[in-house]
Amino acid sequence: MQEFGFPVGRLPDEALLSGLATGDPELAVTFVRRFQHRVFGVALAVLGDPQLAEDIAQQTFERAWRHAQIYDSRRGSVATWLTTIAHNLAIDAIRSRRTEPVAPEDLDALLGAVTETPERLALADEASSRLRAAVAQLPREQGRAVVMAGIYGMTAQQIADREEIPLGTAKTRIRTAMGKLRSTLASPNRGDHV
Repeated sequence: MQEFGFPVGRLPDEALLSGLATGDPELAVTFVRRFQHRVFGVALAVLGDPQLAEDIAQQTFERAWRHAQIYDSRRGSVATWLTTIAHNLAIDAIRSRRTEPVAPEDLDALLGAVTETPERLALADEASSRLRAAVAQLPREQGRAVVMAGIYGMTAQQIADREEIPLGTAKTRIRTAMGKLRSTLASPNRGDHV
């Protein structure tokens, strides 16, 4: 692309992903550089371990390379697709390494970390920032329940055991939080009109 005078760094995300799939080294490097901070940030936000987050980021780009041909732009942007891959790999890493659920005192710190600037920059995608803001607006117990279920993959029974509450209460917290999130995320933001 450089020989035609068109800077590779200005190519759209989809074009870089296609170049990654074809094995073009220049396009692959540009693709990784464009998304490396965001992918690493997602992994770090979920894992809290920089070394493991680096491994997950590398696995994310490997998986993107292997599955670039199945990317469908109708289902979301390249950035969203990549951050979803990173998030899922990070969750898988947590599940495979953890023998105990997250301690409730650790979860409070993790919920607070989601709204801090480094993660916010790493997850700059509009949808994820709206989701984080919506979760932050939930009552604390509902926010904890939906994060334990959605991010840590805990069942309602595991949440009930961990929070020392009845199973029905755990289910109600998850269901109520999900309903509030759906309602909040479905309504258009003021000022979004173009």
